Amino acid sequence: MIRSVLVANRGEIARRVFRTCRELGISTVAVHSDADAGAPHVREADTAVRLPGDAPADTYLRADLLVRAALAAGADAVHPGYGFLSENPGFATAVTDAGLAWIGPPPAAIEAMASKTRAKELMADAGVPLLAPVDPGQVTAAELPLLVKAAAGGGGRGMRVVTELDALEAELKAAAAEAAAAFGDGEVFVEPYVVGGRHIEVQILADGHGTVWTLGTRDCSLQRRHQKVIEEAPAPGLSEELRTTLLDAAERAARAIGYRGAGTVEFLVGRTGRAYFLEMNTRLQVEHPVTEAVYRLDLVALQLSIAEGHPLDAAPPRAHGHAVEARLYAEDPAVGWQPQTGTLHRLALPDGVRLDSGVTDGDTIGVHYDPMLAKVIAWAPSRDEAVRKLAGALERARIHGPVTNRDLLVRSLRHPEFTDPATLDTGFYDRHLTELTTHDADGAPVFALAAALADAHGRSRFGGFRNVPSGPQTKTYAGAGTEHTIRYRLGRDGLRAEGFPGVRLLTLGPDEVVLEVDGLRRHFAVSRYGDRVHVDAPPTPGAPTTPTSHTFTALPRFPDPTARTEPGSLLAPMPGTVVRIAEGLTEGDRVQAGQPLLWLEAMKMEHKITAPAAGTLTSLPVHPGQQVEVGTLLAVVTD
Repeated sequence: MIRSVLVANRGEIARRVFRTCRELGISTVAVHSDADAGAPHVREADTAVRLPGDAPADTYLRADLLVRAALAAGADAVHPGYGFLSENPGFATAVTDAGLAWIGPPPAAIEAMASKTRAKELMADAGVPLLAPVDPGQVTAAELPLLVKAAAGGGGRGMRVVTELDALEAELKAAAAEAAAAFGDGEVFVEPYVVGGRHIEVQILADGHGTVWTLGTRDCSLQRRHQKVIEEAPAPGLSEELRTTLLDAAERAARAIGYRGAGTVEFLVGRTGRAYFLEMNTRLQVEHPVTEAVYRLDLVALQLSIAEGHPLDAAPPRAHGHAVEARLYAEDPAVGWQPQTGTLHRLALPDGVRLDSGVTDGDTIGVHYDPMLAKVIAWAPSRDEAVRKLAGALERARIHGPVTNRDLLVRSLRHPEFTDPATLDTGFYDRHLTELTTHDADGAPVFALAAALADAHGRSRFGGFRNVPSGPQTKTYAGAGTEHTIRYRLGRDGLRAEGFPGVRLLTLGPDEVVLEVDGLRRHFAVSRYGDRVHVDAPPTPGAPTTPTSHTFTALPRFPDPTARTEPGSLLAPMPGTVVRIAEGLTEGDRVQAGQPLLWLEAMKMEHKITAPAAGTLTSLPVHPGQQVEVGTLLAVVTD
């Protein structure tokens, strides 16, 4: 019997495992870096062990420290979660060698799937369909497009799509460098890139007594940078023949390596309906909640049961309904998916959906880890109902803090190509990102008006507001891609606001404003955090893509005239680390528009900084390994 579990992970997955452990009466042990000392997973555990340092390489990727922590805390089992060392056979072996139970597959099974090149060889022997690798030294233009992948990779790191033969060598080097930094292994390989394919996966669960469950399919085709954004179960629009092929192939894959525990076999399905093996994840997947919702199971509880040696039932339960999951990221999809940092003041969703989150109100979103804030999961009897339920919950969410992808998620769920399963494929965001991230500035001014009215009411409670009949009240905000200057008067005849002829004020408070806009009564909730104002409102009937929340920055009446930067300055768009400078690049060099100058790493991703125009590199004040904050000068290109 397992009595105490250490989770060798952080954030959302640590909290997820702890939740099941508490329900089963199992005590919990957290580990944490210095950056995570006050994180929710640490606060919720029965005890915690510090891993000195901030960087993953010094903390969550140190197998020796994790095993030592488990022994020191008196844990008798280790759950690896996902990411970090969850698919590291050496870590699994170290755990079992220390006399601890490993809540995962046997080290040999992890080892078999650890290298994607070796995994493909094993799957070919097992009769699992797959794409044949391509020799990069012999490739021709006729074989384009190609996909460069890290052999030890995951999460989209070390992956590059190559559409021009001349770019192959540079992409191989870039992928190898990223893979070496992320996984300590720079091996990469090349395979055909299937255009218009769908990413379909099968959840498996195997015990130590010969039983293997295949728990249906999931579709994970909506991805950015090869990382999943929206997932659902079951995968819609599959023929019965294809579904059977996928389930049978997944079972063969599991039996071929003597699998035990929870895992996922991933496939790429082309437009012709042919399936190809991609990889096997020897761990619990981020998107496991959609399978739990459809099969009404607790996969973590089953992992614990299998680790204790208990058998599964002869067959899994039947599936019911449909579930959809959206990953809420602190990132700006409109600006190259740049991760965002800062204080998460509030994260609240309406009842009726499941929220799996690694953060809570007041937490700081830093630069060291993945930018995912939470997963939001909706279940309903049908796909259409589940999608509608999830979109509605997201648009009614209160998310105050860094920029997120919430509006993108809502628009994606309501896009015609997503609602029609026949058109789903992994190129969705390549085709539609611009339209999905175009700000709707038309609806923002009335939100700014609500912010100004609430602000004036709040100040008037302390004697700071005076209604001067001779002149309007004026407030200027930046938000929704522009500035909004609000001028209004509040008198005995009600509200008179410039540019808002059809608006009437019904109720005014410091945190809520009720307006009648073109005959419709609308409630605006106003929250202030310093000079930042978040305004939320229910969705507007007939406007399914209109944002239900706007964030504004109150601007001073007299801006600082010294706030200037030299023309051509490239400023850090996020906090991070300069990982490398373009080879041979020095001050005084001529550069071309779009030429890569340097790379920043933040939140597990590399971000390329390019020259904005052709010119001369007149300043390069940073160096590899340097930590930079938002707004740090990285380079100057003089036209």
